[in-house]
Amino acid sequence: MSLIAILEDLNVEKDKLEELKKPFIEKGHQFKEFNKTTDEDTLIQQLQGVDVAILANMPLSDRIIQQANDLKYIDVAFTGVDHIGLQACKQKGIHVSNASGYSNEAVAELAIGMAITLLRNIREVEQRCRNHGTKDGLVGTEIKGKTVGIIGMGKIGSRSAELFHAFGANILSPEGHHHAQNLSYIQYASEEELYQKSDIVVLHCPLNDSTRGMVNQTKLSMMKSSAILINLARGPVVNTDDLIEALNIGVIAGAGLDVFDTEPPLSNDLPIMHAKNTLLTPHIAYASKEAMITRAEIVFNNLKDWFDGKVSNQIL
Repeated sequence: MSLIAILEDLNVEKDKLEELKKPFIEKGHQFKEFNKTTDEDTLIQQLQGVDVAILANMPLSDRIIQQANDLKYIDVAFTGVDHIGLQACKQKGIHVSNASGYSNEAVAELAIGMAITLLRNIREVEQRCRNHGTKDGLVGTEIKGKTVGIIGMGKIGSRSAELFHAFGANILSPEGHHHAQNLSYIQYASEEELYQKSDIVVLHCPLNDSTRGMVNQTKLSMMKSSAILINLARGPVVNTDDLIEALNIGVIAGAGLDVFDTEPPLSNDLPIMHAKNTLLTPHIAYASKEAMITRAEIVFNNLKDWFDGKVSNQIL
């Protein structure tokens, strides 16, 4: 029978986790549960004798995987897998699955929430209210009638498009990009046109060689001075130094960021913490109660399928 290591909290109620584990325990499989750590030596020790590793977004490097001699399967409770040492997995023939689709609603709803917060100056007027002030000078604008450019029109991007469209926005998507659904209201444009015409640019794209640093000084300079950028993809998709400069000198009006070059918690010394007109959240887009339950169910369905001889949501 197999030893399964849950390397970090899956953020579901204990009763739910026990319910998901029960069918595997009944078949003789064993579970070990650990607190999240980024210490590589600790992780190497935790993975000794382990057949299956379950984790979310904690790093699992090539070095760790190379020394996990019994590891056969990594079940990632996350959509992105850029934190997994895939090169070592390839070399060792370790299968990898993700939990694609678990947070479509949560991420798309945060895009709407960030847009409204920035457009309506919600944080600023809330502080004014607490300080016995008024809205003077902080009257915002609506989503209706705005043009929203969405880069990354997979399932999450398509859901964001649906929600923004429901608010009365016009939707742009880059020509030639993959789309999860054939949505009739999506208009196609070159990337240059998308940046030039959009009032809101939303990033839902994966991090890879073609997207790393994609939003840079050149792209930001194409945007309207009244436009906002929302990054719910990966931090390095945006050149942070270029974004800070664009915000501080008024090239664009604001930015909502849920992802950064490093995983939160963030140091107060980071320049992005002090850039103008930013809404910063500590990588929460995926983290609703509903999404956490869906995620855990996908992970354990992946595990069942792997034991049955097939790899669902396969990355490798």
